[in-house]
Amino acid sequence: MTISPVLPPTLAEIVSDFQELEERDRLTLLLEFSRTLPALPERLSNHPELLEQVLECQSPLFLTVEAEKTDDGEVMRLFFQAPPEAPTTRGFASVLFEGLDGLTAEEILAVPDDMPEQLGLTRAISPLRMRGMSAMLGRVKRKVASGVRPPA
Repeated sequence: MTISPVLPPTLAEIVSDFQELEERDRLTLLLEFSRTLPALPERLSNHPELLEQVLECQSPLFLTVEAEKTDDGEVMRLFFQAPPEAPTTRGFASVLFEGLDGLTAEEILAVPDDMPEQLGLTRAISPLRMRGMSAMLGRVKRKVASGVRPPA
C-alpha cells in the first residue's frame, strides 16, 4: 500500500508508521494512540451542545473544529471526545488529532477520503469500525468546508 502524496507531513508519518508494522502490530499501535487523545478543554467539556456526534461510530464519539488565528494565517483546531472504554474509537480520533490539528483548512480538505484505509487496519478491525473512522474524517472535512469560525 502506498501513502498518498497529498497527506500532510505529520499524517504521512503516522500512516508510514502503521504501514511499516506487521499487520498484527498495527492494532497495538492504534491502542497506543488511544492513550494520547487529549481531554477536551473545560469550555467544551462543560458544553456538550458545542460538539457533534459521529453517529456512524460504534462507540459514542463527539467532535468539533474551531479556527484559530495565528501570525501565519488561520489554522484548524480539532477536539474529540470518546470514552476510555472505546480504545479503537479513541485511537482513530487521536490519529486524526495528531495528523490534522493545527493545519490550514486547505490542507485538511486535501486529505484523501481513503486515508483511514491507508493505515492498513482493514483486516484487523471490523468494517463498521473502519466506516466510523472514515465518518470522523468526513465530519471534520465537512465542518472545515462549512467555514469554521474562531470560538466566541
